[in-house]
Amino acid sequence: MRLRFVGCGDAFGSGGRGNTCFQVTGSEVNFLIDCGASALPAMKRLDIVRDDIELILITHFHGDHFAGLPFFLLDAQFSRRSRPLVIAGPAGLPTRLTQVMEALFEHSSKTKQKFDLQLVEMADGQDRTFGAVNVTPFSVVHGLSGGPFLAYRIAAEGRVIAYSADTEWTDSLISLGRDADLFIAEAHSYDKIVRNHLSLTALEAHLAAIRAKRLVLTHMSDDMLTRLSTLPYEAAHDGMIVDL
Repeated sequence: MRLRFVGCGDAFGSGGRGNTCFQVTGSEVNFLIDCGASALPAMKRLDIVRDDIELILITHFHGDHFAGLPFFLLDAQFSRRSRPLVIAGPAGLPTRLTQVMEALFEHSSKTKQKFDLQLVEMADGQDRTFGAVNVTPFSVVHGLSGGPFLAYRIAAEGRVIAYSADTEWTDSLISLGRDADLFIAEAHSYDKIVRNHLSLTALEAHLAAIRAKRLVLTHMSDDMLTRLSTLPYEAAHDGMIVDL
């Protein structure tokens, strides 16, 4: 199984990085984790076949994680996609998707897709299975607007991927990432306390309890990007591939 960082930047494109979007592929799976505003052009640059993607998992409704969906869906419509697609995310997903579709492309939410589209609302602690993909959502802390906010522990093809999404430290991250084959964790700042975001020093204090087999940092501000060469941790970059 393989994970590709289609985009790993923060909301403001620090370091020229794209908005959050990860693709996971394997012999039985092909899905996205988040679909930020810049996801579609990034996928095209990487020659990703969008029609093969069967599932999109959305962590929350901020534009750098969610606003690529209208572009993805319209591209699918005009390219005559026929494969069914499932989009799963926090409670309120159908309403939020309609709102962002209408904000960006008026009347687009009323267009009947040529492919079967299923929207699934998920909640903290309620496991869902999508084909060969099992997803356990964990509530995280990322403010008031744009939520609910979920992190995901994903099991597929004998591997476990944990993704913190955007959050300040919360003890749920220990259960989320414990013994995961890959833990993708936000490290927005180095040691500065930024409300609703995770610093590397806050994360470091709990790594021994989390015990992930591999840690990759993501969603980094300029504060973190300038320090990467001095840190003993692996950091994502756009296009980076992790084999599991």
